[in-house]
Amino acid sequence: MPKGEGKLIAQNKKARHDFSIEETYEAGMVLKGTEIKSIRNSRVNLKDSFARIQKGEVFLYNMHVSPYEQGNIHNHDPLRTRKLLLHKKQISKLIGETKEAGYSLIPLKLYIKNGVAKVLIGLAKGKKKYDKREDLKKKEAKRDIERAFKARQQD
Repeated sequence: MPKGEGKLIAQNKKARHDFSIEETYEAGMVLKGTEIKSIRNSRVNLKDSFARIQKGEVFLYNMHVSPYEQGNIHNHDPLRTRKLLLHKKQISKLIGETKEAGYSLIPLKLYIKNGVAKVLIGLAKGKKKYDKREDLKKKEAKRDIERAFKARQQD
């Protein structure tokens, strides 16, 4: 999370496993009334969500925000498309980079910063199966080294 981080609401743990993240961007979101209340209650799922650029604007798809329990008939659609707020320069840079084959925009984290909901989106490139296996091997080796180091310190 960028400096001055806020309260973490949701995290897409699978994203770093399935994609290699090149760059990250912090974006605001356009929300409806009861959505922010559900988000503050951590009733959000980023699992299958992704972002797309259409007509110079960035939109977030498939982010599930559960309807607010104390809401009324004006509750929102849980899977509705939400507009992301980024600077024009960032959007134009993203347009150029997502035109390249294999690049996607994936939400990594959702958090509250200074009372405002923010989403951290990453410019990601999909990993192949062998890349995922290699990452798991590195992670396992690192864990083994840390265990051995801890055991040596205790002796």
